[in-house]
Amino acid sequence: MMKTEWKICLPAYKLCYALCFVVFFCVIRGVTLTYEIGVALEPAMALFAMLFCANTYTQEISSGRSQIQRLYPMDNRLRSMAERLFLQEIVLLLLSAAGYGLSFLLHRPQTQDTGTEIRIFLIFLAAVLVTLWFWGMLSNFLSCLFRNRWAGIGCCLALWIMTDSSFGKKSFGNWNLFSYALRDIKGLSFSSYYSVSGAAGSYGGTDFHWIYGKILCILLCIGIALMMPAVLKKKG
Repeated sequence: MMKTEWKICLPAYKLCYALCFVVFFCVIRGVTLTYEIGVALEPAMALFAMLFCANTYTQEISSGRSQIQRLYPMDNRLRSMAERLFLQEIVLLLLSAAGYGLSFLLHRPQTQDTGTEIRIFLIFLAAVLVTLWFWGMLSNFLSCLFRNRWAGIGCCLALWIMTDSSFGKKSFGNWNLFSYALRDIKGLSFSSYYSVSGAAGSYGGTDFHWIYGKILCILLCIGIALMMPAVLKKKG
């Protein structure tokens, strides 16, 4: 079944443009500190996730296969959708990790000791995993709700613009959906960025108040999952 779902939701052209997006973004977006790689990648990959996952189920509607899907038990339909989302999110996570490494190789940012760099990378992976999951699920959910992938993408884009902005940063603070990427390191020196003590050092990886935003994303994902059966039953 997973092989079949892979063929449906991840055709070759989709993988190709996903890879091109990451490569072009990493080439264009410069960084000077390793911290900035995650700051740059998280919102960009969230934007790409909403585009990448929007047609997870709506392709059944546009192709007319949804009439056949309606004959299946709800559990089967939900499992199929979950498998497609899982496969797409795994690909997006691998692309995020590859993008991190590519940015590191292309721009040669200033680095600290190996242990610190590995910790920063692992924290980025954890943060971007939640981000990708949320925006992918939200895009798919809204597309199913409106029975149109572009309507789903449009609603997600409006939310993305609002949260990934100065207004969103000031209004939502640590509860922002991009709390990891919106941590402010303006004016910090390289040494203070990696400091483990003091106000400036709180941005070097020892301050985890940004995790509130990720908790909010997880809670919203749970809410979306609980509402999806009702949406499929009415709109699917």
